[in-house]
Amino acid sequence: MVEREVDFIVVGGVCAALHGVPLTTYDLEVVHSRDLANIDRLMSALDALQAVSRLQQGRTVKPDRSHLESPGHQLLSTRFGSLDLLGEIGRNRGYDQLLPRTTEIAIGGEMKIRLLTLEALIEVKEETGQVKDLAVLPLLRRTLEEKSKI
Repeated sequence: MVEREVDFIVVGGVCAALHGVPLTTYDLEVVHSRDLANIDRLMSALDALQAVSRLQQGRTVKPDRSHLESPGHQLLSTRFGSLDLLGEIGRNRGYDQLLPRTTEIAIGGEMKIRLLTLEALIEVKEETGQVKDLAVLPLLRRTLEEKSKI
């Protein structure tokens, strides 16, 4: 997605792990910009990743442009693993609302990605109130405390 210049923000478990939270996760969750030009780039990236819906057991269903333009969630399988594309998270926060609460990091020297700040990730997890999100909050808060001491 970086190669195709898709605008996205890493959220969820990978975001937490990149902030140093001792957490294991099996999928990449991102909030993508729903700008029409970005959707074009995203569709190209998903095609290259051979992305298909994880919810359509026994059927090969490619992502639909109209779904990517919506605030909903697209749960996909790619040739590299699970990818969750989220139109909005928390209290209806999309890419544009989350962007000011992000930081950019370099991975592998050259590749730069944008992720939620740890503070913003904590807020979103509190807002959702899902059991799995509430369970990880103590780890997120503890990591934030430790990072603030440095």
